[in-house]
Amino acid sequence: MNDTNVGVNSAKAWLLASRPKTLAAAAVPVVLGIALTAAECGGLSKVAAIPAMLCLLFAFIMQIDANFVNDYFDFMKGADDDRRLGPKRACAQGWVTAKAMRCAIALTTIAACAVGLPLVVYGGWEMTAVGVACVVFCFLYTTCLSYMGMGDLLVLLFFGLVPVCFTFYLVSPADVPAVTWEVVVAAVACGLAVDTLLVVNNFRDIDNDRRTGKITLVVKIGRKAAGLLYLWLGIVAAVLQALASSAVTGSMVTALPLIIYLAAHAKTHRRMLSIGSGTALNGILGKTSRNILLFGLSAVAGMALAAVI
Repeated sequence: MNDTNVGVNSAKAWLLASRPKTLAAAAVPVVLGIALTAAECGGLSKVAAIPAMLCLLFAFIMQIDANFVNDYFDFMKGADDDRRLGPKRACAQGWVTAKAMRCAIALTTIAACAVGLPLVVYGGWEMTAVGVACVVFCFLYTTCLSYMGMGDLLVLLFFGLVPVCFTFYLVSPADVPAVTWEVVVAAVACGLAVDTLLVVNNFRDIDNDRRTGKITLVVKIGRKAAGLLYLWLGIVAAVLQALASSAVTGSMVTALPLIIYLAAHAKTHRRMLSIGSGTALNGILGKTSRNILLFGLSAVAGMALAAVI
């Protein structure tokens, strides 16, 4: 059913389909990788600007591509029906036709590959394998893996370990070790922080997912355990990030800004539990996206603070 306020295949329709609020989750891992390079190597002047920009652009395009893929294939599976509690989806609402969405998926996939390919100059041809993995799992997530409870693992990999570690590798000077243990710990922390977005999304959709046979981690563990999982993902993410940042900079002052993230995360968790279920949880989705951005900013601010003290 088409919303009269959104023209079919209009600019507004494509903006809604791209889900701008999710772009924070794509940007934070790359920015964190850049910040870790600056802290490890002695300032932003040591960061290779071109691969940094390419990594950020690749992340943005891949996130939009993933959103288009999710929109199209969930529509084709019938998962985005009238009982859906989450934000309206473009194909299901008739804002974007299925044919146009298929074309958009092809174009964004090609654009991501075109942006990512020059990174072989900085990281070698093995970067093509990383790019192929990003594209393949972008499709596999929606088409099958999210229905098998593997979504959270993919978030840890592709919003934590892969973007943080490979950004660090690509933008660092040649004489810097490929990836240090501190970078790996920070990457895990980032993946856990981003996973809170998936957990609250699946927390909201638990009943609908059970009905449609989508066996997410939240469906497996239940609503009460999922609420605890949401809280502890943020806590562990902050602790791990504080550990990594302090090890890189040699100063515990890096942990101070992360207290702001923890306070916001705890407040959002309390609000999530008080709501419990229903469409009101969409507001928690927005607050969680904000918290992820706050996590990234707090981590960067902590490392910057250590550099000037």
